[in-house]
Amino acid sequence: MRTATVTRNTLETQITVSLNLDGSGVGRFETGVPFLDHMMDQIARHGLIDLDVVAHGDLHIDAHHTVEDIGITLGQAFAKAIGDKKGIRRYGHAYVPLDEALSRVVIDLSGRPGLSYNVEYTRASIGQFDVDLFSEFFHGFVNHGMVTLHIDNLRGVNSHHQAETIFKAFGRALRMACEADERMAGQTPSTKGTLSV
Repeated sequence: MRTATVTRNTLETQITVSLNLDGSGVGRFETGVPFLDHMMDQIARHGLIDLDVVAHGDLHIDAHHTVEDIGITLGQAFAKAIGDKKGIRRYGHAYVPLDEALSRVVIDLSGRPGLSYNVEYTRASIGQFDVDLFSEFFHGFVNHGMVTLHIDNLRGVNSHHQAETIFKAFGRALRMACEADERMAGQTPSTKGTLSV
């Protein structure tokens, strides 16, 4: 089982993330940021990742540090759980619709951090959640998960729908990239022979 637990403590946040990449999509989220909890649940359910996130942050200021640091800690836990990446597909992609919204996510477990984030939300906030923080979340994830990630919201009018299609597609793409490829059996899917830094 590819599992990991990472705790990250700073003066701004205290976060613990536990995950199982070979899970059944069970999630528990206590972040103090309800809409982020809803989005993390999409990752778990559609990625079939068992995911447990507990965070205490300086929400009296705003949600920025908490959201960014959860992305960082999730990336650290993912990098630990995925291991040497032998025998996996490495690449994953997904298109996900929700009513009028459609998003595409493509991921490469390359060992090189990179984010191309092309999303124009129709509103600046979803309830109390500042949509700019999603970019911070994904930057944190790719920089510490050591992956290349392309996120494109292709269309959408409702910002809740836009966000939800992104997180569902992210979960599906991550699931695909982590899956075992029987034809690669024990091999590293790279001409370099490694997918680590």
